[in-house]
Amino acid sequence: MVAQSRHIVYLVVITDNTRTMISIVDDDASVRESMFGLVRSLGFDAATFSSAEEFLQSDQIEATSCLITDVQMPGLSGVELQSHLISRGCSVPIIFVTASPRRQIEARVRAAGALAVLSKPFDDRTLIECLDQAVRGHDRTRH
Repeated sequence: MVAQSRHIVYLVVITDNTRTMISIVDDDASVRESMFGLVRSLGFDAATFSSAEEFLQSDQIEATSCLITDVQMPGLSGVELQSHLISRGCSVPIIFVTASPRRQIEARVRAAGALAVLSKPFDDRTLIECLDQAVRGHDRTRH
């Protein structure tokens, strides 16, 4: 006779009522959806925007712990989005992604404080490492 035992497992999640928001700005819907899925799978909250203008008009700017943005988009570019945020006094870490890497643009955005410039296609691990660095640094500056 085999004795049966029951195991009850309790999962306790302790939070400080603040969620890490990652905002994704890219005009390519498939890129937005892919990054959204990755970011959510890592346990972060995520919001997506199809343009820089949409992000700038949203209520997510202050809540954003890290911004991932394409460099080239119709309307305002990612570089111009960075300039707008700086002029507003917003110091959110920014990860730029681009299908057309250019040294001049990379030098410009890095000089203005960009955390990284990733060339498409990039592997998930690289983005995860950048997000980790951004979130750890941004949390220190908030406290």
